[in-house]
Amino acid sequence: MTSSAIRSWVFFALSSIWYSLGGSYMHTYTYNDYISAKVNSLTSIETLLPFSYYSLPYCKPEGGIQESAGNVGTALMGEQIVSSLYRFRGYVNESVYLCTTDPLSKHEAGLLKQQIRDLYQVNMMIDDLPVVRYASYDGINIQWTGFPIGYKVPNSDDAYIINHLKFTVLVNEHRDRSYQGYDIMDFDAPSNGPFEIVGFRVDPCSVKHDPENMRRLKMYDNIDSMEYPLDLETSQVVRENESLSFTYEVQFVKSDITWQSRWDTYSKEGDSQFHWFSVLISLITILILTGIVFVIFLKTISRELAKRQGLDKQAEAQTDEEPLGWKLLAGDAFREPNHSKLLSVMVGTGVQITLTIFVTATIAAFGLVPPSARGMILTLIIRVYTFSGTVGGYVGTRLWRTLKGSAYGWKSVSWLIALLFPGIIVTIHAVLNLVMWVNRSTAAISISMYITVLLLWFCISAPVTLLGGFLATWAEAIQYPVKTNHVPREIPARTLPSWLLVFGAGTIPFGTLFIELFFFLSSLWLGRFYSVSGTLCLCLLSLVVVYAETSLIITYRNLQAEDWKWWWKSFCASGLFSIYVFMYCINYLVISLDGLSGTPSVIVYVGYSLIMAIAALLSTGSIGFLASFYFVKALFSSTEI
Repeated sequence: MTSSAIRSWVFFALSSIWYSLGGSYMHTYTYNDYISAKVNSLTSIETLLPFSYYSLPYCKPEGGIQESAGNVGTALMGEQIVSSLYRFRGYVNESVYLCTTDPLSKHEAGLLKQQIRDLYQVNMMIDDLPVVRYASYDGINIQWTGFPIGYKVPNSDDAYIINHLKFTVLVNEHRDRSYQGYDIMDFDAPSNGPFEIVGFRVDPCSVKHDPENMRRLKMYDNIDSMEYPLDLETSQVVRENESLSFTYEVQFVKSDITWQSRWDTYSKEGDSQFHWFSVLISLITILILTGIVFVIFLKTISRELAKRQGLDKQAEAQTDEEPLGWKLLAGDAFREPNHSKLLSVMVGTGVQITLTIFVTATIAAFGLVPPSARGMILTLIIRVYTFSGTVGGYVGTRLWRTLKGSAYGWKSVSWLIALLFPGIIVTIHAVLNLVMWVNRSTAAISISMYITVLLLWFCISAPVTLLGGFLATWAEAIQYPVKTNHVPREIPARTLPSWLLVFGAGTIPFGTLFIELFFFLSSLWLGRFYSVSGTLCLCLLSLVVVYAETSLIITYRNLQAEDWKWWWKSFCASGLFSIYVFMYCINYLVISLDGLSGTPSVIVYVGYSLIMAIAALLSTGSIGFLASFYFVKALFSSTEI
């Protein structure tokens, strides 16, 4: 009955995770079909606070604003995808008048100018494809998603709004084509059949319209095509009591890009060569550390084991030296560490976080999460973390049982594992949510969303973790190879504090990750696509080896120095890598983000960086600790004490 219940629970967990993976389906259009554009929240790399598209004086749909269905991930990311007035007709190239706003009030004009100065941009999409624009700087073409709401002139208080958009829609037809590249469609040809949208580009510009002429037009009336303004006199300035007119042009272009490869354009934003360079650095580091471990173990441990097992009696008889190093700690190596419950909880939580990271990265690497599924990665992380509580509860409770020698108190350990990391996130996010709510950002989640998260936490995550702890009480206890003395051995004084070596050890894994960390932060804060999940998986796998070997070397050095308090030091030897991650995040804030704009933005950035650093501490610390634990166990199991 128990095994059947466990199998049912595993099936339910896997089904829930699989259900969270959003599908991506092909939409086919024909001539004159209406294709509606949607808009996401306005975003800025200066403030990191997203705002609703209609918080600015844009024209609203007459039938009301329709919001697309989202998920927990989109809500937590502050994404708010809504309908817009922009619509296209299949195969129809046209220039269209959209609308004219009422005269801007003082507040509206000031808000527009402020958000233009803060570099806010519009994120528009059709058929789930974000719009992209191209800019040239010093002869280098740069691709960006979205387009700015306006621009300001240096040494001037004037701001100009983007009110005319030139769209290019790339389409792929259902027929064989022998040409390469793309050409403007022959709309008079009768062969224009069904097509899929494979690209969406925009050239934004600011055009000063005649308000009187614009008011005579109705929405979606055709107008003459417009050229790019060559000077500021013909651009639309933002002023109080002045109306804004919006127009756009659309041109359909056929392309040989297939629907399956249409997202490749977005993935080319980063240079994959740098990602593979990061993998190469990781592999080189692994080889160096493996060499060090091999030399230490071959020359030192193997010789000591040989002496202990009587394989080198003659060599042992020729020396009168007293045994030194780790072999003197047989009665103290497994002495219960200080704050053993906290250590068990942190290790169990770290294992849960590590499992979540690897499962999510693996699913993404196999392409099971389509790029169009917005917020799905975060939703997947939440679901995987929720159901992996069984593993975290099992590992933490079994470690607690090993340290204490009994299962007494396992419930409190399991509850703490269920509460520790989610409690930290909820506490930090509550502060950040207050900041975003005061600033009226769409990233501020509602009370109902908080209730949903809490129900997920206490109704699924906590019971799952308790189940793992309960299973650990049934498992066979881990037996120490040696008995612990009643009186602890005195630790000899050292020239340098042992914690200095532990702190410095964090630089080794950080040196293998900082390149990939740069791309990750750029994807997170600058809105760049991160699509090389394969290299990320390789980096994560190599980092596990680096964490384990780094912790092993530090643990061995401490044992050789007759320091039996290796438990926490093995955890921190790899876990303090998180300090360098947090410091790098602050460096990224100052250098790449130029300090951001305003105190609220800095608070949001530091808050999320702190969450990431704490997750890194628990994950990497648990990897290093478990590697050292089984190393010490194997070491003393191989000796005759």
